[in-house]
Amino acid sequence: MAQITQSAIEQVLRDVRDPRTGACALDLGTLDATTVRDGVVHVAIATDRDRAEHIRPMIADIEARLAHDIAGVKGASVILTSHRAPAAATPSPQGGGHRPLNLGAKPGSAQPTGPLPPNVGLVIAVASGKGGVGKSTTAVNLAVGLGLEGLRVGLLDADVHGPSLPRMMGMDSQPEVRDGRLQPLHGHGITAMSIGMLVEETKAMIWRGPMVMGAIGQLLSDVDWGELDVLVVDMPPGTGDAQLTLAQKTALAGAVIVSTPQDIALLDARRGVAMFEKMRVPVLGIVENMSYFCCPNCNHRTELFGHGGARAEAEKTGVPFLGEIPLLADIRASGDNGAPIVISAPDSPAGKAYRTLAHTVGGALRRLLDKKQAK
Repeated sequence: MAQITQSAIEQVLRDVRDPRTGACALDLGTLDATTVRDGVVHVAIATDRDRAEHIRPMIADIEARLAHDIAGVKGASVILTSHRAPAAATPSPQGGGHRPLNLGAKPGSAQPTGPLPPNVGLVIAVASGKGGVGKSTTAVNLAVGLGLEGLRVGLLDADVHGPSLPRMMGMDSQPEVRDGRLQPLHGHGITAMSIGMLVEETKAMIWRGPMVMGAIGQLLSDVDWGELDVLVVDMPPGTGDAQLTLAQKTALAGAVIVSTPQDIALLDARRGVAMFEKMRVPVLGIVENMSYFCCPNCNHRTELFGHGGARAEAEKTGVPFLGEIPLLADIRASGDNGAPIVISAPDSPAGKAYRTLAHTVGGALRRLLDKKQAK
């Protein structure tokens, strides 16, 4: 029996063949990445969209063979990452080879058309125009808070390059694979899945945009989410390929934008609002994170980053303002300790702020669910 080496994995990929064409997985794609964690092998195969359809029926057999043929392997998971061929350049009127930027596209020219994951009522995104504004902390506490509101909630960490969900949720177990589908982990009243559960915490995900998009698509479609009222997606920061992919892969019911009060963050939040509007995704509202700091000794309030900017931006853009979250050391500590503050300290100022946020968003989601069921 072989050891857990890349060559042993490649041999399995050669041995498993399509019974109709005789092609193996390595005829249809390339081995892009392999990771072994706690005896479970995770394999990423890079391919294009057309050939992915031929590899997909082989995945269950590949996973079974990896677990059976390689010594020390307890289980296996295979994902496909899609490489997209670059579009041909459109010559400019002057004969140059560069395609002009389409800055004048009509809002709503792109819209979500993809299906919902099986048995999931709604999918919403928690997004920000830039990193470092507390988006993931907000997503985790919002999802757990929605669970406390009585909704059946799943949380998907779509930030492939910086997956923080496992640490913030205190989840260090390996997801199981059953019938070719990943089983999300359960904790704090919700189910959750992250690429960080499949790789070592210190491993860098050095993936190109198309590979990230392929992984996000599979985390949506190849995870057995079960019966959910809402799936909350913690988006990567920015307004790029990952956001567009998610909007195309599934019908987003809405987006929550997280910002801090200072002008430079609000500029990026404005871009986030504009992006979702162009994709015809309703913006559920803007949250002002790090809105103020309360000294734990004297309770003096200091507005370190200014205050009220997100509320003013919400009024300016015509979207709801969802509330203010204070800047407190307890929020940071709860994330590091794997116990969301909405659970670990529900009566603290931050716990109450997140519960209020969850109650407000939960009310909007219930109305959307009622409207959907009435159709």
